Amino acid sequence: MRNNFPKYPARRRNAIAGSGTPAPAKRLQLIRAPVLEGFNSHSSFGVRGSAQSLDTDQLKAGKPAGTPAREVSFGPFRLLPAQLLLLEGDKPVPLGSRALHILMVLLERPGELVTMQELMARVWPNLCVEPPTLTVHISALRRALRDGRDGNRFIINIRGRGYCFVTPTS
Repeated sequence: MRNNFPKYPARRRNAIAGSGTPAPAKRLQLIRAPVLEGFNSHSSFGVRGSAQSLDTDQLKAGKPAGTPAREVSFGPFRLLPAQLLLLEGDKPVPLGSRALHILMVLLERPGELVTMQELMARVWPNLCVEPPTLTVHISALRRALRDGRDGNRFIINIRGRGYCFVTPTS
Protein backbone atom coordinates (compact mmCIF):
# COMPACT_ATOMS: atom_id res chain seq x y z
CA MET A 1 0.00 0.00 0.00
CA ARG A 2 1.30 3.40 -0.89
CA ASN A 3 1.83 5.85 1.94
CA ASN A 4 -0.06 8.99 0.88
CA PHE A 5 1.08 10.96 3.94
CA PRO A 6 4.82 10.16 4.39
CA LYS A 7 5.68 13.44 6.15
CA TYR A 8 2.49 13.71 8.17
CA PRO A 9 2.04 10.67 10.48
CA ALA A 10 -0.67 12.45 12.48
CA ARG A 11 -2.67 13.03 9.32
CA ARG A 12 -2.23 9.35 8.35
CA ARG A 13 -3.53 8.19 11.78
CA ASN A 14 -6.49 10.54 11.51
CA ALA A 15 -7.30 9.35 7.99
CA ILE A 16 -7.25 5.70 9.12
CA ALA A 17 -9.24 6.45 12.27
CA GLY A 18 -11.82 8.47 10.36
CA SER A 19 -12.27 5.91 7.59
CA GLY A 20 -14.77 3.89 9.59
CA THR A 21 -12.97 0.58 9.10
CA PRO A 22 -12.42 -1.38 12.30
CA ALA A 23 -8.95 -2.22 13.52
CA PRO A 24 -7.57 -5.62 12.44
CA ALA A 25 -8.34 -7.19 15.83
CA LYS A 26 -11.98 -6.11 15.54
CA ARG A 27 -12.21 -7.43 11.97
CA LEU A 28 -11.14 -10.89 13.18
CA GLN A 29 -13.92 -10.80 15.76
CA LEU A 30 -16.42 -10.11 12.99
CA ILE A 31 -15.39 -13.34 11.24
CA ARG A 32 -16.55 -15.36 14.24
CA ALA A 33 -19.82 -13.42 14.60
CA PRO A 34 -22.94 -15.45 15.51
CA VAL A 35 -24.59 -14.31 12.28
CA LEU A 36 -22.11 -16.44 10.32
CA GLU A 37 -22.71 -19.64 12.31
CA GLY A 38 -25.17 -20.88 9.67
CA PHE A 39 -22.37 -21.00 7.13
CA ASN A 40 -19.73 -23.69 7.16
CA SER A 41 -16.82 -25.00 5.19
CA HIS A 42 -16.30 -28.48 3.85
CA SER A 43 -13.32 -30.14 5.57
CA SER A 44 -12.01 -31.72 2.35
CA PHE A 45 -11.12 -28.30 0.95
CA GLY A 46 -8.39 -27.89 3.53
CA VAL A 47 -9.52 -24.34 4.25
CA ARG A 48 -10.52 -23.20 7.69
CA GLY A 49 -13.05 -20.47 8.22
CA SER A 50 -14.27 -20.13 4.65
CA ALA A 51 -17.96 -19.55 4.18
CA GLN A 52 -20.20 -21.62 1.96
CA SER A 53 -23.84 -21.11 1.23
CA LEU A 54 -26.38 -23.24 3.04
CA ASP A 55 -27.82 -24.18 -0.36
CA THR A 56 -24.77 -26.25 -1.33
CA ASP A 57 -25.61 -29.31 0.79
CA GLN A 58 -26.63 -31.26 -2.31
CA LEU A 59 -23.38 -30.35 -4.06
CA LYS A 60 -21.26 -31.51 -1.12
CA ALA A 61 -22.32 -35.06 -1.90
CA GLY A 62 -20.33 -34.75 -5.14
CA LYS A 63 -23.24 -34.48 -7.52
CA PRO A 64 -25.12 -31.60 -9.09
CA ALA A 65 -28.51 -30.56 -7.74
CA GLY A 66 -31.34 -32.70 -9.04
CA THR A 67 -29.10 -35.60 -10.07
CA PRO A 68 -30.97 -38.90 -10.18
CA ALA A 69 -29.51 -41.56 -7.90
CA ARG A 70 -30.35 -44.40 -10.28
CA GLU A 71 -28.23 -45.93 -13.00
CA VAL A 72 -29.08 -44.98 -16.58
CA SER A 73 -28.18 -47.21 -19.53
CA PHE A 74 -28.15 -46.21 -23.19
CA GLY A 75 -26.44 -47.98 -26.07
CA PRO A 76 -23.19 -49.52 -24.78
CA PHE A 77 -22.95 -46.92 -21.99
CA ARG A 78 -24.02 -46.80 -18.35
CA LEU A 79 -24.15 -43.61 -16.33
CA LEU A 80 -23.75 -43.86 -12.56
CA PRO A 81 -24.73 -40.36 -11.40
CA ALA A 82 -24.03 -41.02 -7.71
CA GLN A 83 -20.39 -41.78 -8.56
CA LEU A 84 -20.16 -39.19 -11.38
CA LEU A 85 -19.04 -42.03 -13.64
CA LEU A 86 -19.76 -42.99 -17.25
CA LEU A 87 -18.94 -46.57 -18.20
CA GLU A 88 -18.69 -48.25 -21.58
CA GLY A 89 -19.14 -51.90 -20.71
CA ASP A 90 -17.01 -52.07 -17.58
CA LYS A 91 -14.43 -49.46 -18.61
CA PRO A 92 -14.69 -45.85 -17.41
CA VAL A 93 -15.02 -43.28 -20.17
CA PRO A 94 -12.74 -40.25 -19.70
CA LEU A 95 -15.03 -37.25 -19.60
CA GLY A 96 -14.73 -33.81 -18.04
CA SER A 97 -17.03 -32.86 -15.20
CA ARG A 98 -18.92 -30.20 -17.18
CA ALA A 99 -19.59 -32.58 -20.08
CA LEU A 100 -20.72 -35.22 -17.58
CA HIS A 101 -23.11 -32.76 -15.94
CA ILE A 102 -24.49 -31.83 -19.37
CA LEU A 103 -25.14 -35.52 -20.02
CA MET A 104 -26.92 -35.86 -16.66
CA VAL A 105 -29.17 -32.89 -17.40
CA LEU A 106 -30.02 -34.27 -20.85
CA LEU A 107 -30.75 -37.72 -19.40
CA GLU A 108 -33.19 -36.27 -16.88
CA ARG A 109 -35.52 -35.57 -19.82
CA PRO A 110 -34.68 -37.95 -22.68
CA GLY A 111 -36.51 -37.16 -25.89
CA GLU A 112 -37.27 -33.58 -24.78
CA LEU A 113 -35.64 -30.35 -25.84
CA VAL A 114 -33.41 -28.84 -23.14
CA THR A 115 -32.74 -25.21 -23.98
CA MET A 116 -29.23 -23.82 -24.13
CA GLN A 117 -30.13 -21.34 -21.38
CA GLU A 118 -31.31 -24.13 -19.08
CA LEU A 119 -28.19 -26.21 -19.75
CA MET A 120 -25.91 -23.27 -19.04
CA ALA A 121 -27.84 -22.37 -15.88
CA ARG A 122 -27.73 -25.95 -14.57
CA VAL A 123 -24.11 -26.76 -15.47
CA TRP A 124 -22.65 -23.35 -14.61
CA PRO A 125 -24.86 -22.03 -11.81
CA ASN A 126 -24.18 -18.42 -10.81
CA LEU A 127 -21.70 -17.97 -13.66
CA CYS A 128 -22.11 -16.07 -16.88
CA VAL A 129 -21.03 -18.27 -19.80
CA GLU A 130 -21.48 -17.81 -23.51
CA PRO A 131 -23.05 -20.37 -25.86
CA PRO A 132 -19.67 -21.28 -27.44
CA THR A 133 -18.58 -22.63 -24.03
CA LEU A 134 -21.56 -24.97 -24.04
CA THR A 135 -20.77 -25.98 -27.63
CA VAL A 136 -17.21 -26.95 -26.67
CA HIS A 137 -18.41 -29.22 -23.86
CA ILE A 138 -21.18 -30.76 -26.00
CA SER A 139 -18.51 -31.50 -28.60
CA ALA A 140 -16.34 -33.23 -25.96
CA LEU A 141 -19.37 -35.25 -24.83
CA ARG A 142 -20.18 -36.28 -28.40
CA ARG A 143 -16.56 -37.27 -28.97
CA ALA A 144 -16.52 -39.44 -25.83
CA LEU A 145 -19.80 -41.11 -26.83
CA ARG A 146 -18.63 -41.48 -30.45
CA ASP A 147 -21.87 -39.76 -31.42
CA GLY A 148 -22.51 -39.92 -35.17
CA ARG A 149 -20.10 -42.82 -35.76
CA ASP A 150 -21.10 -46.42 -36.50
CA GLY A 151 -24.77 -45.42 -36.68
CA ASN A 152 -24.80 -44.15 -33.07
CA ARG A 153 -26.85 -41.03 -32.49
CA PHE A 154 -27.28 -39.83 -28.92
CA ILE A 155 -27.54 -36.04 -28.93
CA ILE A 156 -29.14 -33.81 -31.52
CA ASN A 157 -29.27 -30.06 -31.48
CA ILE A 158 -32.07 -27.83 -32.55
CA ARG A 159 -30.19 -24.88 -33.94
CA GLY A 160 -30.38 -21.80 -31.77
CA ARG A 161 -32.71 -23.47 -29.25
CA GLY A 162 -31.05 -26.36 -27.44
CA TYR A 163 -30.21 -30.05 -27.34
CA CYS A 164 -32.13 -33.29 -27.08
CA PHE A 165 -31.01 -36.79 -25.98
CA VAL A 166 -32.64 -39.08 -28.56
CA THR A 167 -31.45 -42.61 -27.72
CA PRO A 168 -33.80 -44.80 -25.67
CA THR A 169 -32.68 -45.21 -22.06
CA SER A 170 -33.33 -47.84 -19.43
